[in-house]
Amino acid sequence: MGRVVDVQLTWRNGLNDSETAEVMALLDETEKADGVAPVGEHVILRLKAHRDVVHQIEPVQADVRSEHFIVRDSGGALAGYAHLDTEHESAAGQLVAELAVHPEHRRLGAGTRLVEALLERAELGTDPSSDTGRLRIWSHGEHPGALRLSERYGFQRPRELWRMGRELTGAELPEAQPPEGVALRTFRPGEDEAEVVRVNHRAFVWHPEQGDMTDQDVRAKEQEDWFDPEGFFLAVDGSGTLLGFHWTKVHPDGTGEVYVVGVDPHAQGGGLGRSLTVVGLRHLRDTGRSRVILYVEADNVPAVKVYQRLGFAKLDSDVQFGR
Repeated sequence: MGRVVDVQLTWRNGLNDSETAEVMALLDETEKADGVAPVGEHVILRLKAHRDVVHQIEPVQADVRSEHFIVRDSGGALAGYAHLDTEHESAAGQLVAELAVHPEHRRLGAGTRLVEALLERAELGTDPSSDTGRLRIWSHGEHPGALRLSERYGFQRPRELWRMGRELTGAELPEAQPPEGVALRTFRPGEDEAEVVRVNHRAFVWHPEQGDMTDQDVRAKEQEDWFDPEGFFLAVDGSGTLLGFHWTKVHPDGTGEVYVVGVDPHAQGGGLGRSLTVVGLRHLRDTGRSRVILYVEADNVPAVKVYQRLGFAKLDSDVQFGR
C-alpha cells in the first residue's frame, strides 16, 4: 500500500450510524491485529449510546462528554479514530483521549494527525514540554507506535495500569472466608444498584474513572451480553448493609475478569477484599473459565501484592501519556 498523500481529519460531537459502524469495525480490526482492545469499555458504551448528528440541534454542544476525531485517507477510507472524553474538562481542566489507527494505515501519517489534533484541541503546542495535566492519551498494551509518538511530542508517563492474569484450570484456590458477621450473596437487579454505587464511590473516591460510577452506569452494564448477576458478589453485615462487592465479567473468548472489587473503607483491613476476590475466582473456575485477568494501578503496591499472592502475574501494561 502506498504512502497516504492527503490525510483528512474531521471533528464532531456526534457520529451518524454509518460512521459509528465504521469506527466499531476499525476498533475490531485493530484489536485483532494487536491482541488488545485499543480503547476502554466506556468508549464502546458511549459509541453504542451515541446520538445521531441528524438529531442534534446544536452539534457542537450535543454531547458534553465525548468528541470524535475521524481521519480518512485520500480515497475516503477510515484510517484512524480518536475519542476525547471531556467529562472532567470544566471541573479539572483535563481531557482524556484514546485512539486507534487501522493496521493497514500505520506509519502513514494518521496517528500523527490525530495526536496533533488532540494537542491543538487541548491548546498545547507540538513542541516537547513539561506535563501540564491538561491532556492524557491512553495506550492500551503500550503499543510501539504510541511510544514513538510520545517521544516525538514530549509526553510524560503519569499513570500506568497493569493487566495481570493467572490460569484457573485445575487451580488450587483458598476457601472464601469472610470476616465474622459478614455474609456473601449475589446481586439483585433492580434492588442493589444504589448501594453498590454508594460503596463504590467510598472505595474509589481517589480513582479518576471508577469513582464516578452512577446508578445509570450500573443499569447500562446490566444490559450488556456479558452481565450475569450470579457472578456479582456482595458482602453484607448482619443488618444487610453492603460492605463490599466483587463484580466478575466474562469476555467473548471465555476469559474471566476480576472486573471490580470494592470495599467500604470502614470494612477494610480485615481480609474482606481477599475473601471477595476468592469467591469470584472460584465462581469463574467452577463455571468453566480456564483463565482470568484483572487491571490494577501499577503504583498500588498493596493491591499488587494481594493479587500476586493469589497467583496473578503481570501480562502487559496500559500507559497514560500526558502533556
